[in-house]
Amino acid sequence: MNMTHYMELLAVNQPWNLIIFMAIPVILAETLAITELYLLFTRKFDGAVYYLNRFAGIAVGIYFIGIIIYLMTNAVIPITKANEWRTIIDVIAVGTYLIAGLPLIWIALQEMGLVNKALDQMGKLKIHATCVALFLVFGHIAMIAGMLDPSILGYEGASTHQMKENMPMNNQGHKH
Repeated sequence: MNMTHYMELLAVNQPWNLIIFMAIPVILAETLAITELYLLFTRKFDGAVYYLNRFAGIAVGIYFIGIIIYLMTNAVIPITKANEWRTIIDVIAVGTYLIAGLPLIWIALQEMGLVNKALDQMGKLKIHATCVALFLVFGHIAMIAGMLDPSILGYEGASTHQMKENMPMNNQGHKH
């Protein structure tokens, strides 16, 4: 089976790429989302959960700035220049992953007091919740598209016939 650049990125250099590009940002973003729900329901804008929410929001936003810069310079630009995108599926997977980071960056900017200064606490909470929702939508689109086989839209990369020939055999000598 062929894979998108998104999935290839996560699959190579195990376990480091998976940790760097999936585990760390998702753990921070999920912490942000869970604490966001708590704040929406309780309106307790002090205490440990509030400060954990602020920390996660700032950390994941700054982290995604690094991811976006790294992937733009080391993947998107070189792949585009070499015309090596593996169909629109590949573009959607990588593009929506990068786009998913933008609302998280906005949350970090808001938490650092650089944007939305005129909004009250409820206005900022609405922006926060909207940004978390946008991250979740774009992040899930990236994951779904990233798991698709780009050959369903005509990409011809690694030969699937060759891959079947190299599959490991079970104890009875039959291929899996």
